[in-house]
Amino acid sequence: AIRPTTCLVSIMLANNETGVIMPVAELSQRVRALNQRRAAEGLPRILVHTDAAQMIGKGRVDVQELGVDYLTIVGHKVWPCSRGPAAVRPLRHLCWGARKTLGAPHSLVTHQRSNTENTPMIAGLGQAAELVSKNWEAYETHMRDVRDYLEARLEVSRPGSCLIHLNSHFTGSKRLCNTSNFSILGPGLQGRRVLSCCKTLLASVGAACHSEKGDRPSSILLSCGIPYDVAQNALRLSVGRDTTRADVDLVVQDLVQAVAQLDQDQA
Repeated sequence: AIRPTTCLVSIMLANNETGVIMPVAELSQRVRALNQRRAAEGLPRILVHTDAAQMIGKGRVDVQELGVDYLTIVGHKVWPCSRGPAAVRPLRHLCWGARKTLGAPHSLVTHQRSNTENTPMIAGLGQAAELVSKNWEAYETHMRDVRDYLEARLEVSRPGSCLIHLNSHFTGSKRLCNTSNFSILGPGLQGRRVLSCCKTLLASVGAACHSEKGDRPSSILLSCGIPYDVAQNALRLSVGRDTTRADVDLVVQDLVQAVAQLDQDQA
């Protein structure tokens, strides 16, 4: 996929639908080796960017270990009331805005600046980053325990006697501690239909930032080799720092009654 004109490689650190963690450090090493050959050929250096929005607060994120040139995060994925910065190696100012002028009649140009900074959100992100830095291992352990409990309960409860397919289990791949993507197998159990019958559970069938696609399954799942009819039934749940096993029990109970209602409607 890399061409002589390639100048940037951008990859998620962790996928937002499956939670699969990408081998970014290995990719960075390969790009560095490639850059040495490109330099000898007079070709431009390739920079590496990773989107760590999903990973931050749920696992170890170290720019130096990843070996990337750019890393971005989104504040609200870390903690409410914070904003998203970009880390650049070496650190330097990137945001240049319009020139500020002093109006008529001379429109004197004074200096350049980016837009007015949202100071409270910046401070909030700084505090969130401090909390995450100190506690990420405890957060990760808790979320993995609750997520694994969720998947175990789903497989045992088998809503409507239906089998559960875990869509983000891939041999040799690591995944986020908080994300579970699964399908309740059976006709008429498309993810949207199941959620429409849930009384307490609010969830998504794919990426929240994608446009409305009806019952069309996630292109991410299809590209991972998940069969069409299985991907069509996908549900994506995520747990948080405050999610408990009791919360999981309520969710599984809600899914069981939702599938029972759909079975009754189809009978």
